[in-house]
Amino acid sequence: MTDIFAAIRTRGGGWDFSKPLEQQLLWKEHAAFMDGLAEQGFFLLVGPLEGTRDVLLIMRGKSVEEIEERLADDPWTENGFLTTARIHPWTLRIGALP
Repeated sequence: MTDIFAAIRTRGGGWDFSKPLEQQLLWKEHAAFMDGLAEQGFFLLVGPLEGTRDVLLIMRGKSVEEIEERLADDPWTENGFLTTARIHPWTLRIGALP
């Protein structure tokens, strides 16, 4: 069974805060990775939480472990640009997702 999960990822030690998102090292590789997961239907919603170092991800998956494994393949995870702070099952109460 596939459930919905929410994750918070945080910019880590490899992040260059003097540069915008698209000028970070390995941007193209990270973007291709994220686009691939979105095309597979893994990601439902993804975006930065303004005024923080965090990104919110809403995903479909079978378990927290599956989510962790899939995010571990992100080039920005492998190089310390993003770390996963937490992942939780999430119940949507109001609204709808694609």
